[in-house]
Amino acid sequence: MRETIVRSLERIPTGLYIDGAWVRPAQPRSFVVSDPATGETLAQVADADLDDAKAAVDAASAALPGWRSMPVRQRAEILRTVHALMLDRLEDLARIITLENGKPLADSRAEVRYAAEFFRWYSEEACRNLGALSHAPSGGYRIMVQHEPIGVVALVTPWNFPSAMGARKIAPALAAGCTAVVKPASLTPLSMLALAPILAEAGVPKGVVNIVPTSRSGALVDHWLHDPRVRLVSFTGSTEVGRTLLKSAADQILKTPMELGGNAPFLVLNDADVPAAVEGAMIAKMRNMGEACTAANRFYVEASIYDSFVSAFVERMRAQKVGHGLDESNHVGSLIDAATRDKVEELVQDAVARGARVLCGGERVPGPGHFYLPTVLGDVSLDSRVLKEEIFGPVAPIVRVASEDEMVALANDTEYGLAAYLYTRDLSKGLRLAERLEFGMVALNRGLLSDPAAPFGGVKQSGLGREGSSEGMHEYMETKYIAVAW
Repeated sequence: MRETIVRSLERIPTGLYIDGAWVRPAQPRSFVVSDPATGETLAQVADADLDDAKAAVDAASAALPGWRSMPVRQRAEILRTVHALMLDRLEDLARIITLENGKPLADSRAEVRYAAEFFRWYSEEACRNLGALSHAPSGGYRIMVQHEPIGVVALVTPWNFPSAMGARKIAPALAAGCTAVVKPASLTPLSMLALAPILAEAGVPKGVVNIVPTSRSGALVDHWLHDPRVRLVSFTGSTEVGRTLLKSAADQILKTPMELGGNAPFLVLNDADVPAAVEGAMIAKMRNMGEACTAANRFYVEASIYDSFVSAFVERMRAQKVGHGLDESNHVGSLIDAATRDKVEELVQDAVARGARVLCGGERVPGPGHFYLPTVLGDVSLDSRVLKEEIFGPVAPIVRVASEDEMVALANDTEYGLAAYLYTRDLSKGLRLAERLEFGMVALNRGLLSDPAAPFGGVKQSGLGREGSSEGMHEYMETKYIAVAW
């Protein structure tokens, strides 16, 4: 395996990507990126400071006029080429994700395909920036509406999907005609750095995308938010950090599309197809080992089918093999770091102390890495922290409920509103309940809802705006109205 690791890493750049060139920081510093499954150092990555942050905005600002005025079809063809190149290099990109993030190789391959699809989708959407022309009701002139790129945008990406979350922001920004400065998560910068040569090869001009890893994220992003040339910040991460960025963004009145925390309920009604619900639960819970804001965080199952659902779900969870993600026989890799693993363990212990039963798992795996066994908790008390906080790990707490109304009330009892999952054979009932759920996205009889063609985002404290679909590109645009008389 060590030979595979070395071969995967030897071609990854580790500098700052500014104005189409690999540069070293103004102050020569670096930070370590490690394999969470072993603790071994993968790379020393350049550590940007505020001078580098300014240089990135300088480059993006200088590149903006040329990029926004490029014929849309030409921009679209560049994005489509990025899609093709990513698929050509899928295996290399997937191994990088697994090494720095810990997820199994199968999950990493799926992430690369998902990331690449954003470039294909927005290569098509770029040509559909349609305005409008109408008669003013008062008469005498026309109302012309068009959508223009907002300008230089700051993109801040998380560690849990280090390739896909960058693609979900970069692709629509470029399709809209914007230029970007990107700060990847310091735990997983290699995937975003590996994208830079692909962008260049596809024909993205220098300065259009600038990638600036740093260990001092707060100061660097705050610098961007107070640069008057930056007109938007897009962030994916915790609600706590999102609140801080929103306060800083207010100083320059920036546009702030954000995808924040989640606490997704998984509802299983008494008429559900139990095998299908279990299959959906495995996807919704175990995709990315539960380290996803859309992961099923709490399960509510009607009493009449509780035992049959739980029995089948426990059997599936117990069969999951845990180990290094590069070993394709493993289903569950390492969590990202010790703090994440310790938080998962703490939430399980709290639930057990309040009366929950450990039906499988319930403990960390000894040895190097940050592994935690796939865990199912039965008859979880409603006052348990595991039902109220994001777990970000392979733990499924299950609550027995008496009715649909109780289920909906419990599902909505959260400050978050990103995603929810619902299983029932009655489509009419399912749609009625979906409308009652206070979430931006509902998966009805599905365990997966993310799609580049669909608007991704939440309500309440789960974020602002939408990513994906046509709405995702319009986040990076301003609407201009022109009153015309002829």
